[in-house]
Amino acid sequence: MTAAQPVPDRSVRPAPLWLLALITFSGTLAMHVFVPALPLAALDLGASAGSLQLTISFYILGLAFGQLVYGPLSDRFGRRPVLVVGLTIYTLASIAAALAQGAGALIAIRLLQALGGCAGLVLGRAIVRDGSGLADATRRLATMNLIVILGPGVAPLIGTAVSEVLGWRAIFYGLAAMGVANLLLTWRVLPETARPDAGKNVATVLRGYGRLLRAPVFLGYALGGSLATTPMYAFVSAAPFIFGHELDRPPHEIGTYLALIVTGVWFGNLCCSRLVGRTKVAGLLIGGSAISLAGALLLLAVTLSGHLTVVVALSGAMLFTFGAGIASAPALAEALSVEPQLAGSASGFYGFIQMVVGALATSLAGLAVRPSLGAGLVLAGAALGALLCFALALRASRLAAVRKLAASLVE
Repeated sequence: MTAAQPVPDRSVRPAPLWLLALITFSGTLAMHVFVPALPLAALDLGASAGSLQLTISFYILGLAFGQLVYGPLSDRFGRRPVLVVGLTIYTLASIAAALAQGAGALIAIRLLQALGGCAGLVLGRAIVRDGSGLADATRRLATMNLIVILGPGVAPLIGTAVSEVLGWRAIFYGLAAMGVANLLLTWRVLPETARPDAGKNVATVLRGYGRLLRAPVFLGYALGGSLATTPMYAFVSAAPFIFGHELDRPPHEIGTYLALIVTGVWFGNLCCSRLVGRTKVAGLLIGGSAISLAGALLLLAVTLSGHLTVVVALSGAMLFTFGAGIASAPALAEALSVEPQLAGSASGFYGFIQMVVGALATSLAGLAVRPSLGAGLVLAGAALGALLCFALALRASRLAAVRKLAASLVE
């Protein structure tokens, strides 16, 4: 029995891209919007800044492990009902976070909130891939990312403004309202794009993941795409200390700097959407990673030389995120196309790898004596790793195509 298959375009309404973008960015928005409010929440709850930073780490872990579940579940039961369950968990957890009375409770609730919010990350991508060819999927994913990244791009500004005027708890009430809106829109507007597979069970899920783990092409694109993108969380988490402690900038400027950094991904996705169809996938992947490496090396060089400034720090970080924006959509589209009948599982597995890499990068960056040095080393290592993984994936893809052609000639 095969996994959920894309429904032919003539049998369903196309899924609105704006709605897929909305449900996708709601999951990551909840992580970024709370960062500027961490000091206020720590003060209100009588907790240390370090313990409140765990609300970010646990959120990333929730996004990672939740995606392993939603992909296979959507292959078994369909995209739409599983998405409704995830959005319900996200909404209820947002309300509970607004009512939390201790740091421990807030950390646990944030994990639950991420487990609900990651449904949109997995299923938004899988729904795009369901009804699209490879080139169209790459273009639609890049376009969707343009919309999605607007959320995290402005999230630090929103988080700063809301927490200073209404308090940090108002942020979670706002996320709950977004969850309710997403639920209503999903229920009324979003069509089902996959045929549920009644034969899907734990054994078939594990076999599906086994097939993906044994596919060098998938692993190359998934690891490369992860190393090219989520290590930027290492700089985002270090940014308050880099700009505040090392560069002596006032707290109210940090939200603006974070927004500018995330804007780099937006411009990278815009560039990718314009280049798809005119530039080979290899050019987008290798070129994007090379740009990211240049930004990371710039940040690392000025840090080591003792000439770090706000402009240079922003330039290095934005070059990295710009390159990430170029490489992210083609890496994802290629990874999901390796086993099209496992698109849901592949999307979840890809997201899991992304978030694990992001959590690891964030932890490693925190080990350095200077935040800027830790961030620079992590970003440089990640960009180099992405280049290597993409090169290996492209080589494996070419070899697989040659073997397939040889087999067809023999027949």
